[in-house]
Amino acid sequence: MEKYLITGADGFIGSHVVENLVKTGKNVRAMVFYNSFDSNGWLDSIDKKIFDSIEVVSGDIRDPELIKDIASDCTHIIHLAAMMSIPYSYKAPRTFIETNVMGTLNILMAAKDLNIEKTIITSTSEVYGSAKYVPMAEDHRLNAQSPYAASKTAADQLSLSFFHSFGLPITIIRPFNTYGPRQSTRAVIPTIITQIKESRNLIKLGSTHTTRDFSYVEDTVSGLILASKVGVAEGEILNLGNNFEISIGETANLISDLMGVKASINIEDLRKRPDDSEVERLWSDNSRSKILLGWNPKYTGMDGFISGLKKTIDWFENPKNLNFYKLGNYSI
Repeated sequence: MEKYLITGADGFIGSHVVENLVKTGKNVRAMVFYNSFDSNGWLDSIDKKIFDSIEVVSGDIRDPELIKDIASDCTHIIHLAAMMSIPYSYKAPRTFIETNVMGTLNILMAAKDLNIEKTIITSTSEVYGSAKYVPMAEDHRLNAQSPYAASKTAADQLSLSFFHSFGLPITIIRPFNTYGPRQSTRAVIPTIITQIKESRNLIKLGSTHTTRDFSYVEDTVSGLILASKVGVAEGEILNLGNNFEISIGETANLISDLMGVKASINIEDLRKRPDDSEVERLWSDNSRSKILLGWNPKYTGMDGFISGLKKTIDWFENPKNLNFYKLGNYSI
């Protein structure tokens, strides 16, 4: 019987992956980051019936023996556990290497030793750096412009080496700026929404001219799960994006309009990346994922983006959900 190990199950995307797998009848072991508060992260907020149907284990992705033990009777791994904050990667680059590179190595070694049938390695569009051409295909040159991006680039190459050296059945997924319910306010869309909720008329941002390709979490999750099928896209790197580009400033104005306010934008140097570290433009070519996975994203183009934003705003406007956040803090 298929059994999925989801690392980073307590996080934004991970919790949605767990929900989707359970709803489709899959057996799920959800790995959460060990803590002394008995917290399962976002898994504590999911439907009780879903939560009761999964096995939750706590640990640290940096512990190789623990990872091998946790994965021991699984058939599939979707690896999402990672350090993700770009601003924090400037302060603590070693932590990003230990977690994102060595943690991925631990997953790869466990998958190899245990003959895991399929392993998904979750990467990021940040490995490309600023676009040299658009839309950006998977063979776009790699240019890590932050310690975070460098750690994910290294993890990608390490994963590919296991495919070529040992025939390990892996697929590397590069999501482009996933957004949706449960996302941290480190990300731009939640920080815009929560600032509007708090102040109604002022949004503090970094660079607003930069462009991104935002993908609603439901689409990202469907792509990850399609890629996890045995025999599908093995040894491949695949983009998951909307194939739609919009600037941060335009996004802020759009969210303001959808929330019925006229908010002004204050650009703060504190929120900007160093000049040479700023990724100016990201726009995904998602055609390869459509061909190899049969992936059919629902929230595409401006209409799809607006639809996804409305769902995200509705979720954040629920006081129960908003209580999970500390408003007024600039999270890095």
